[in-house]
Amino acid sequence: MKKYAWIAGFIVLVLSAACLIYVPYGDDGRPVPRGQTYDRDYGSRDLDQEYFYEYLSPYGIWINNPPYGYVWVPRHMRHGWRPYTSGRWVWTDYGWTWVSSFEWGWLPFHYGRWGWDRGFGWFWVPDTIWGPAWVTWRAGDIYMGWAPLPPEAEFIPGMGIRSFDFDFPPYYWVFVNARHFMYDRLDRYVLPYERNYTIIDFTMTNAGIYVRGGRVFNEGIDVDRVSRFTRQEVTKYELRDPNRPGAPRIEGGNVFIHKPSISKNQLARPKTFLSRDEAEEKIPTEDIEDEAAAGPGLKDDQEREKRLLEESQDIEVNEIRRKVEDDKKLARTLEDKEKVEEEYKAKVTALRKKHETEKSELDRRHKEEEDKVKSSRLKKKD
Repeated sequence: MKKYAWIAGFIVLVLSAACLIYVPYGDDGRPVPRGQTYDRDYGSRDLDQEYFYEYLSPYGIWINNPPYGYVWVPRHMRHGWRPYTSGRWVWTDYGWTWVSSFEWGWLPFHYGRWGWDRGFGWFWVPDTIWGPAWVTWRAGDIYMGWAPLPPEAEFIPGMGIRSFDFDFPPYYWVFVNARHFMYDRLDRYVLPYERNYTIIDFTMTNAGIYVRGGRVFNEGIDVDRVSRFTRQEVTKYELRDPNRPGAPRIEGGNVFIHKPSISKNQLARPKTFLSRDEAEEKIPTEDIEDEAAAGPGLKDDQEREKRLLEESQDIEVNEIRRKVEDDKKLARTLEDKEKVEEEYKAKVTALRKKHETEKSELDRRHKEEEDKVKSSRLKKKD
């Protein structure tokens, strides 16, 4: 009898460990079987990777991009767009959760990974495991930042992110002033990536995607630290599945993000897709035409980037000055104070050189963007 009880207990333990991903619930409150989703218009139906290809096709372009297979690039993105910028962060029972402002944002920011290609920019690689946000973090006394995990970052059920050899390039990072972290529409406060080379020196890595209570949990930056820097209490929201696709939303104390259970299907493929060579030729041209059609939007974005760059640079200089004043108070002799002052001057001189380089790089990029838009407009007139 004890033998059978032991076997039954072992089976329960194995099944519990395997159920790592939240299963959505239908309107009647009953769980929807794994591999199905519930839609008020269509009822429950089996879903696999083919659903990704079907749903995202109207919003972007699928590319056959070895070694990743079929990847997706969103259409009509503004210049300089990066993943996890158009939206906001909220704290939920799954940790830091990304609430995208895009209609399609419930999908590629919660399943799969993002990669970068010089030929056609940011691309999304499908995966079937849901997470609150597949990002890693950096934080310091001035800034908070995050970067999308690359396709090489594999999530292992029961363990978390497997160790992988990937050196995050500076342009992967998205940084904001720490006081802006809880703001809505973070894209208005994201610093231009030319600043990243310097900001990285002001921050430290703070990664943390784990499994907690059978859920993928993004711990990221400590809640108390966020509350201290933003000077506001961090509200905890409950995550709910609206059981239909659509833009994530916040209502009262709830965050609604569609999160169906998706099964793998190695044979699935998009109905239409481009080869890598075709994508490198077509996508940059489309992006330029989108910017040309945007009219004054480009100029407004550039002015905002310049303002954010200058403000953040001034904050860094003031932060060094504040630390120097603190060190001077601790100095016991006049000679020690003079030494601290000399160190301050050297640090500020080196920092201002970096700042000038950043300004030059930003001006160069802005000029390139303007030239491309002008060229596109002239071609349309011809």
